[in-house]
Amino acid sequence: MIKIALTGNFGAGKSFVSSIFKELGACVCDADAIIHKLYEEDETLKTKVLELLGEKILEDGKLDRKKIASIVFNDKDKLRALESIVHKALYEYIDNLIKNLETCEIFVLEASLVIEKGTYKNFDYTIVVYTDEEIAKKRLSEKGYTEDDIKKRLSFQMPIKEKIKYGDFVIDNSMDRETTIRQAKDVFDKIKANIRL
Repeated sequence: MIKIALTGNFGAGKSFVSSIFKELGACVCDADAIIHKLYEEDETLKTKVLELLGEKILEDGKLDRKKIASIVFNDKDKLRALESIVHKALYEYIDNLIKNLETCEIFVLEASLVIEKGTYKNFDYTIVVYTDEEIAKKRLSEKGYTEDDIKKRLSFQMPIKEKIKYGDFVIDNSMDRETTIRQAKDVFDKIKANIRL
C-alpha cells in the first residue's frame, strides 16, 4: 500500500483534491472528520480535552468544536497542548485503520499539520495543495469565516511557500476546477506508475 499525506494551508482546497483522488480509486481519510468522530466517541480523549480546556467547551454534554476553536486560536500554549493530545489519538486511530484495510492500493490522509508535526515522514509521498492567499481568503469568507478567524488560523500554520518545499508533488488550486482536476489526475497517474515498477 502506498501512503500519501495530502496537506496545504487553511482554505487551500485540500478537500476538493482529496475528493478527486477518491473518485480515482484511492482510500481517502480526512483527519478533521476523524478528530470530530474521536471527540464524540473516545472518552479518554474527551476527558483529556476537558482537563485542558474546562467544562465551558461542552454543549449538551458534547465537545463543541466552535467553543474549542475560540479558546485555542487565542492561546498558542493551549493550542499546542490540544494538538499534542489530539494527534496522538488521531494517529493511533489511523494506524489501526490502515492495518485493517485489505484492498487498498493507495491510502490518502487529508490533514493540515503533517509537515508542522513531522508526521509526513511516515508517508511515502507528500502532496501540498497550494492556493493564492487572497483566493483562499475569498473562498473562506464565502463559507462564513471572518477575516479575524482566517488570520488567526493561518498564523498557526507554516507559510505555504515554506510548506511547498516539503511536497513531492504540488497541486495549484488557484485556477479553475478543471485545471486542478487535471493536475490531481497527473499526480495520481505518476504515483500509480511507481507502484507498478
